[in-house]
Amino acid sequence: MDIDLTLLHSKTEEEISITGIYNIPDEYIDKDLVVSANNINVDGYVYLDEEDNDKIKCSIKGNIEIEDSVSLDKLDYPISIEYDDIIEENCKKSENILDIFAFLWENIVLEVPLHLTEVEDFSKYQGDGWKLVDEDELKNNNNPFSDILKDFKEE
Repeated sequence: MDIDLTLLHSKTEEEISITGIYNIPDEYIDKDLVVSANNINVDGYVYLDEEDNDKIKCSIKGNIEIEDSVSLDKLDYPISIEYDDIIEENCKKSENILDIFAFLWENIVLEVPLHLTEVEDFSKYQGDGWKLVDEDELKNNNNPFSDILKDFKEE
């Protein structure tokens, strides 16, 4: 969704509101990171600083849906972002346009954890010749890899 910044650049308006509730379209979403990002509440505005740079001051809040790193179940993950900075990436200054979805997506991606799981019982996750273990079991003396791990700790 493009936001027209013409009134801002012509100095007719001092700021342009971007306040609203946004659903990030699928074409922006990388399904490996986030399943969906709907009902993202944005409260803020775009303005020009002293050097005529486009700046955004806003708060971004909501829940994104990501996959559990172990079970692959869908999890709601809360985000809360405070942003007050120059925007270059998603602002086409020559066209007086801000792509709000690209801006929001860029900032949401920074909040996504690399690994998140709600699984507590790893015993369900095993197969022929393999099983998923947690950190405590990995450190246990019954670990078949404990001899190899000792060598790495000594180095």
